[in-house]
Amino acid sequence: MKGFIVYSTYRVIDNRANILLFGRLENGQSFATINYYRPYFYIKEKDLEKAQKKDNFESEKTELTNFEGERVTKITLDLPKDVNEVRQELADEGITCYEADIRFTQRFLIDHDIKGAVEIEGEYDSEGAIDRVYKEPALKKADYWPKLRILSIDIETDSKSGAINAISLASDDTKETLMTTKKKLKNTTSCRSEEELLERFTERIKDMDPDIVTGWNIIDFDFAVISDRLKKHKIPFDIGRDSTPCKLRLEQSFFRESKLDMPGRMVLDGLALAKASFLDTPDYKLDTVAKQVLGERKLVQFKDKGKELDEMYRKDPQKYADYNLKDAQLVLDILDKSNVLKFTIKRSFLTGLHLDRVSASIAALDSLYIRKAKQRGLVVPSILHIEKERGILGGYVRESEPGIYDNVLVLDFKSLYPSIMRTFNIDPASYVPSGRGKNLVKAPNGAAFRNEEGILPEILEELWRARDEARKNKDELARYAIKILMNSLFGAMASPNSRFFNMEIANAITHYGQYIIKLTAKMVENRGYNVIYSDTDSTFVVSETKDHDKANSIGKKLQEEINDYYEEFIRKEYKRKSYLELEFEKCYSKFLMPKIRGSETGAKKRYAGLLIKDGKEEIEITGLEAIRGDWTAVAQKFQKELLNLAFHDKPVEKYVADFVRDLRAGKHDELLVYRKSIRKELHEYTKTTPPHVRAARKLETLSSNLIEYVMTTDGPEPIQKHRHPIDYEHYIKKQLEPVADLVLVFFNKKFEDIAKGSTQTSLNGF
Repeated sequence: MKGFIVYSTYRVIDNRANILLFGRLENGQSFATINYYRPYFYIKEKDLEKAQKKDNFESEKTELTNFEGERVTKITLDLPKDVNEVRQELADEGITCYEADIRFTQRFLIDHDIKGAVEIEGEYDSEGAIDRVYKEPALKKADYWPKLRILSIDIETDSKSGAINAISLASDDTKETLMTTKKKLKNTTSCRSEEELLERFTERIKDMDPDIVTGWNIIDFDFAVISDRLKKHKIPFDIGRDSTPCKLRLEQSFFRESKLDMPGRMVLDGLALAKASFLDTPDYKLDTVAKQVLGERKLVQFKDKGKELDEMYRKDPQKYADYNLKDAQLVLDILDKSNVLKFTIKRSFLTGLHLDRVSASIAALDSLYIRKAKQRGLVVPSILHIEKERGILGGYVRESEPGIYDNVLVLDFKSLYPSIMRTFNIDPASYVPSGRGKNLVKAPNGAAFRNEEGILPEILEELWRARDEARKNKDELARYAIKILMNSLFGAMASPNSRFFNMEIANAITHYGQYIIKLTAKMVENRGYNVIYSDTDSTFVVSETKDHDKANSIGKKLQEEINDYYEEFIRKEYKRKSYLELEFEKCYSKFLMPKIRGSETGAKKRYAGLLIKDGKEEIEITGLEAIRGDWTAVAQKFQKELLNLAFHDKPVEKYVADFVRDLRAGKHDELLVYRKSIRKELHEYTKTTPPHVRAARKLETLSSNLIEYVMTTDGPEPIQKHRHPIDYEHYIKKQLEPVADLVLVFFNKKFEDIAKGSTQTSLNGF
């Protein structure tokens, strides 16, 4: 029987460690598996005698080796807690331990090569709420897409007492609000007290038996309140799949993620899923995301939420219940419509990590690499938490040549760092620290690797094939998940928190990146074209033609010629196959490369271009104010229209003058809100106090690390406490002027002069 694992843990029963896996079977039933399993790690064979003098343990000779080719011995213990004790004792004697820090449950899944889906064979019984409990079943990997039970919850509380007035439950087959009220309401179960409401809530969870429990900010708010109120009424917080209590770990800081361990189920915050899935939205408020994804809003828009909700509870309980249930349903609909949950499941299949950890790039690299190392008879190092002695070389960014251009070609290396790792066999197990030996690949920084097919290149090759298959099948979700994973592997290896961290290996990748992008620019220039900018994996080329179709032909020709060059160059120079793939990505019919403000020097990572796609025009912006969240919507609106006028050679002065006049007249007030996140606790801002921090300090409590404020004649004020008149001159000087001068500098005009008049200026003759 196939199933999907949503949760894993271990229990010590009769002094024996047992792995427990929970999930949903293909027949719709819930399952749990119980397997006896012992923790283990490795030491060098030559250290065994010394280790045995220090501690008692079971040892076994193996054919395995470390990356240096030294034979290792397997050390097996009884309980997971023993591993850290023995490892520390051995480390104190100078004995190196391998794979001594792999999570116990993750080690079990790796050893069985299970990634999310599992095939279970064995006898089973029904126990409690679990339909099938397998004891010592045979487990192996499976190919199976799950149909999981998902429950979204949302609570409403009294703003003064903090008591829970209502809890709504939304799933495919349930739409219900539990509410303390004497009235009979639609889709609502009336409860006489908060205690009864909470008792019914815990019963409902157990009866519905969800695999995933979700909501919006569900752990830090909803379950934090529920946990507190359950304690008050002495009701057990045991809504998992066994009798084990739930464990809530709340972080006081916005910068560390709170966790709720609900045995047998997975608790996934919809807000966190949206962020981890890179959902494109102005902010991550439920109302904003619902509007963006669903075209819907919350049932009610409040000015003073706490006060108005309390009044609604008293005067219109049906609307209160409907509002609460709508919030729970919105989360469910967002997860479905945006595909963020499917995306998360895809990432679980790719990485072998549980749904709440798929964004952990270091853990993903571990999961993939350790499986391959095991197949090759290798053991991997334990994490050493090495501190960086110096920074890793970044990607090459060439100084730009500012101006406004026609038909600029963008040549982009697809997945540059992953393709470098494959091409030059950059791999921890293949690394040769001495740099000496035969048949080596030597990177520009001097790092050397055996000229073979390493583990990391093998992982990337499989991901590449899977991505091509996804593209062929038009499975954009899988293609995107694979792309994110592939591009995360360099960052994981370059982190001191990774077991594979090595400055020389990380710098080998970035040095190759710089070498390749510089060589590419040289080849383009040798063919008579001007490179006006290069950035990490992209090269911007002026096509030297006014004909858009001809420019596209030049781009395709450059792509073909440069790819042919690299294929031949790497075959001859390194005796390897090139996986570098330069792609003519696009041609901007108009392109603006700005200057640094107050300078003649070209900006970096800031530009805009006009694209023509399927006969339609589209302005693409990188790094400019129009797409930066820390600039106001008024600056973004102003810049987009200014660029549109400039790209179409239309007058801009009248637009600028009119916009300034309208701003002073209050016609753009709804666009003046700043949104900026606080990056540390408010009391930690001592040296400087930025405007958003000053605004945040005017709030009694912080419900989010994203502060929304406006600049007034009395300084920054949070939108919740906006009392003074808007300081329009601040917005003109700080938001409009920098944006306007970005374009106007190419006409030798200044914003402050144009704002006073209405003389027309166009791009003719530039």
